[in-house]
Amino acid sequence: MRMAKEITIALAGNPNSGKTTVFNNLTGARQHVGNWPGVTVEKKEGTCRYQGYTIKVVDLPGVYSLTAYSIDEIIARNFIVEEKPDAVVDIVDASNVERNLYLAIQLLEMGTPLIIALNMMDQAESRGHQIDVSQLSYLLGVPVVPMEANRSRGTQALLQEIVKMADSAVQPGRFRLDYGRELEEEIAKLQELISEDRELSRRYPPRWLAIKLLEGDEEVVKTLRVKQG
Repeated sequence: MRMAKEITIALAGNPNSGKTTVFNNLTGARQHVGNWPGVTVEKKEGTCRYQGYTIKVVDLPGVYSLTAYSIDEIIARNFIVEEKPDAVVDIVDASNVERNLYLAIQLLEMGTPLIIALNMMDQAESRGHQIDVSQLSYLLGVPVVPMEANRSRGTQALLQEIVKMADSAVQPGRFRLDYGRELEEEIAKLQELISEDRELSRRYPPRWLAIKLLEGDEEVVKTLRVKQG
């Protein structure tokens, strides 16, 4: 008999992607609400049990990106980067894939163990959209689970993928978006410098930090200034 194991997952997604419905489907009555430390932004957590696992589910604020322009984006990004959940489930609105995948790409660049929950499949089909789920999974290199959360469809399949990822000893593949020769040269230089600091590169993916520095990300710049004393 398998001993109970504990894993932590984070739910990410754009506003109105059905993230709250997925959270409720997973956790049912086993949830509580508080605030994120130091801010008044609501923090929802819950648990579920599946195949010998106790799964802690953290519902991150709904965001369109992780660019740290808002407190919600900072909260979501800091939790993923610093707390390093066992998996991040990105709830993607299947009827608006292009806009929603912007967040997914940012999560992949962070080296996150990612699962895409392709929600609202019924709405996508009613609008004439046809999505090749297998091809999308292949292109992104992560599991993609079709869902209709408002009808509780796909929840079991999502739990299976969460447990499969937790059971797997394989580290997530490093997704790499090519920014072109000139930018890639600058990214490589910064990445090499960052990698020399073992503590820093253990906490944050060096390539991701390099990209954020080139973007002038204030939170990353502030973090590095504090690190340098």
